[in-house]
Amino acid sequence: MPGTYANPRYPFRRPAALDHGRVEEAGVAVVGAGVVGLTVALDLARRGLRVVLLDEDDTVSFGSRAICWAKRTLEIYGRLGLGARLLEKGVTWNTGRVFFRDREAYSFNLLPEEGHEYPAFVNLQQYYVEEWLVDACEATGLVDLRWKSRVAAVEPRADGALLGVETPEGGYRLHAAWLLACDGARSLVRESLGLPFLGQVFRDRFLIADVVMRAAFPAERRFWFDPPFHPGQSVLLHRQPDDLWRIDFQLGWDADPEEEKRPERVRARVAAMLGPDIPFDLEWVSVYTFRCRRIGRFRHGRVLFLGDAAHQVSPFGARGGNGGVQDADNLGWKLAAVLRGEAPEALLDSYDAERVPAADENILNSARSTDFITPKNEAARAYRDAVLELAGRHALARPLVNSGRLSRPAVLAASPLSTPDAVPWGEGLPLGASAPDAPVQRDGEPDWLLRHIGADGGFTLLCFGQGSEAPPGIARLVVSAVPAPGALWDHSGLAARRFGAGPGDCLLLRPDQHLAARFRGGATAEAVRAARDRALAIPNRRGAA
Repeated sequence: MPGTYANPRYPFRRPAALDHGRVEEAGVAVVGAGVVGLTVALDLARRGLRVVLLDEDDTVSFGSRAICWAKRTLEIYGRLGLGARLLEKGVTWNTGRVFFRDREAYSFNLLPEEGHEYPAFVNLQQYYVEEWLVDACEATGLVDLRWKSRVAAVEPRADGALLGVETPEGGYRLHAAWLLACDGARSLVRESLGLPFLGQVFRDRFLIADVVMRAAFPAERRFWFDPPFHPGQSVLLHRQPDDLWRIDFQLGWDADPEEEKRPERVRARVAAMLGPDIPFDLEWVSVYTFRCRRIGRFRHGRVLFLGDAAHQVSPFGARGGNGGVQDADNLGWKLAAVLRGEAPEALLDSYDAERVPAADENILNSARSTDFITPKNEAARAYRDAVLELAGRHALARPLVNSGRLSRPAVLAASPLSTPDAVPWGEGLPLGASAPDAPVQRDGEPDWLLRHIGADGGFTLLCFGQGSEAPPGIARLVVSAVPAPGALWDHSGLAARRFGAGPGDCLLLRPDQHLAARFRGGATAEAVRAARDRALAIPNRRGAA
């Protein structure tokens, strides 16, 4: 198969532990240099921490794999210095279209409002993202990337975990004070701790085909139910850079995965879809089974699980990779605060408290999508087809169509780190939600609000007006309704509306840009400090967090 991308090969570097034979010590070790492992390693390095990153391969992923990067993920990568690069290379889209048999049922816009730096989604092959993350990690000088280093044994301990690492030149032992398991669906770390997945495996299979072609399809998500070119099944189409297109074909549970991956069978399916006038080549094919499940807890002492090592969802909805990046975003600042002595280890319990419900939300949406896409019986299929038929004529039926509820940022509604409102806030950003973006001006130049929230890696007190003062260690960011020196001018009023803030109000944002506290009419430095301490799980005077 021809290729549009040449995988880089990274060199194996002989670790010193192979020579001296002693157990090597590391503060933080990450297992798995996929998207999630690289993201959390970069996040920690940006916060000044050294990380050992172990991977058994010597390159990035093969095949496009995760391709739909949601707006929240793009914002996270913007904070890490890669957002503009993804936006420049990727294919931007906001529109999705759903087809039933030979006609369009309806279309939808995922970003109907203006005033955001990033779009609803960008399509970009996973290997590009991983390659750029590798470059960024190496540029920090704080990430020790160890390729061809397979973790063969894991022994959890009270003070971390002892790893047995195998390399082309022999094995060694590494003790990590903190171990982050990002080693995917077949996680050796998870197996070593005897942690089973809870959830379900769906009885259906899908074929992924990366197809090189020049076609007139626009940059939008297209999903077909029961199309003439693939009767009785469903098909998904996404455009990627480099004239590469992702096509997913539903196969059914009885399909033979190896038989379906044969190039001649894949080519026949693609040709039936495209017709005789569009030439194409195949770049990569794979067959997958839906899985919607997770382990019981994501923190086990000093071993923490992220991404597919912790939870799995079906690809429809783009909740897998985006959910894993949000795991990294949630954990990075907390682990850094603990290691710097700014917070107790109890803060890391909130990783469970916040990301387990987020995973459950993704699993629920993914399972519902799977049930709609792959009906379990004829009654379910009749219901689905009736909904699709009605959706073409009646708007009230369209919310019932489920071709994959697309990834949205988690709202940490029950977070123990949030400070309840002293007075009712009303409409606007709810506690635990990630901050919305808005266009602003700074010293007469166009800018974006999110670029300034958590910009120094710490907490931000967002003040709508000049009233409140931030205590030491918290950055103060003033947003003004009129041009003012040193303030961001909310010239469109969107920032105030999206936060539900009026003159004098202020909000405390965590380092991951999630809302920790709201203060109607302003706040004293002591109130802000107390909210910050609660967000760091620092006990108050009565001993409660």
